[in-house]
Amino acid sequence: MPIINENWDKVFPKNPNVESKKVTFKNHFGIELVADLYIPKGNKGKLPAIAVSGPFGAVKEQSSGLYAQEMASRGFLTLAFDPSFTGESGGEPRYMNSPDINVEDFQASIDYLLSREDVDENKISIIGICGWGGMALQTACIETRIKATVAVTMYDMSRVTGNGYFDASDNEEARHQARVVINNQRTKDFKNGSYALAGGVIDPLPEDAPWFVKQYHDYYKTPRGYHPRSLNSNSGWAVTAGTSLLNTRLFTYASEIRSSVLIVHGEKAHSRYFGESAFALLKGENKEL
Repeated sequence: MPIINENWDKVFPKNPNVESKKVTFKNHFGIELVADLYIPKGNKGKLPAIAVSGPFGAVKEQSSGLYAQEMASRGFLTLAFDPSFTGESGGEPRYMNSPDINVEDFQASIDYLLSREDVDENKISIIGICGWGGMALQTACIETRIKATVAVTMYDMSRVTGNGYFDASDNEEARHQARVVINNQRTKDFKNGSYALAGGVIDPLPEDAPWFVKQYHDYYKTPRGYHPRSLNSNSGWAVTAGTSLLNTRLFTYASEIRSSVLIVHGEKAHSRYFGESAFALLKGENKEL
């Protein structure tokens, strides 16, 4: 397990009105997760609580920590965690993902929050950013202890893995070729005794790169958002990490979510179609896009 850094090494400034500290807890797979806990200074009594994660391939010192600190400044107790296999959290081999384990990561964070005496057990929510917006929504399909789920600039990672961007590779042959690449890499990895990495955000950036890739670069590869533990800022996921997402589809039971859901997307975001499609699956009057 990576060594936990107790120093402030976030990409955003510390809010003087919020206290923060590192905490750890295990999920049901026995993986120890490391999180930053944010609490409004001077708090007395029980607080509504929020667990936060994302984007996919980021660490808690980036966007999720910023969201968590901001919400703490507004009166919430918040928890920004590194998912299994990434950042300061445990799990071997490194830089893997799984929709099942990642949903469990969210559920384990709720377990932790509910164990605290300063948390109002009737006011627990989750926020997922980017690919973790999809994981948050998938968590809401199974998790009945939360009152609200917020998915911000949501990615459906199963859809983009199986269909490509804008569903451009939504056909059997394209998926077959993707399976061939992953499975051939498994053979190489086993023989080598290590796991090849796919690479993070492209750097240097080609002039003809899509505008949203340029936006990725502007965050993950510049002082604005670069972090040494971030997959997106560095060498990326393991090549074979997409196995589960290529063989799984999220949101099968999205229509059965009874708790509140808010999906937030920029009107010009390239990923807007993920949020709109997911929202179309939801039922009930306590849902908003």
